[in-house]
Amino acid sequence: MLNTFSLNKKINLINEEKELIASLQSIPVIAVLRPEISELENYSSEIKIFQVAEQLYKNGLIHIEIAWSNHPNWKLLINDLRSNFLNIKLGVASIKNIASLNSVVELGLNYAMSPFIDENLQKHAIDLDFILIPGVLSPTEINLAIQTECQLIKLFPASVLGINYLNHLKDPFNSLPFAIAAGGLSPKDIKPWLDNGYGAIAMGRKIISNSKIDKELINYLKVMKN
Repeated sequence: MLNTFSLNKKINLINEEKELIASLQSIPVIAVLRPEISELENYSSEIKIFQVAEQLYKNGLIHIEIAWSNHPNWKLLINDLRSNFLNIKLGVASIKNIASLNSVVELGLNYAMSPFIDENLQKHAIDLDFILIPGVLSPTEINLAIQTECQLIKLFPASVLGINYLNHLKDPFNSLPFAIAAGGLSPKDIKPWLDNGYGAIAMGRKIISNSKIDKELINYLKVMKN
């Protein structure tokens, strides 16, 4: 039986997950940005990744993930993004072990994603009262995510699984966690994938076209704001 402290932690985590899901339902796009080592070595607010984040934020995108790095200047980047873009829902991508998860939790970020599901890592996130969204591929992995009480999952790599993959899962599973499609997708995929039941779309390199934010993404965000 859960004690009062543990029960309150669990309720708090569930509420945070619901809040994140509601935010993603409002703007169902996540930008995943990966800082280059050279950018972190010569860090300032003039580096490309910071400028891209600023463009995205000004166009109405609030869900931005920064790939985790053990470089000491990575934390400076995270803190500067939060200081400059106050309404950002900042997450971290590519969490692969407990050490990286702990460093993210210490910064007080909203959530993180992993490229795979690891039962021990998920349980550690729960113990820390933190949202860790696992990357899942097979029905076995999805079932493990459900068993470890994940309210959100990342279907990865989405471009390999295909747009109809989620629909094929609905019969064997009575219900599924909130599903984020990630891996190989571009702005042109947003509407068709959302129309096929995915809760949100995560995109990386393909949000940039000719060193600028893809026009299709900008147009989509304009519609969402209106």
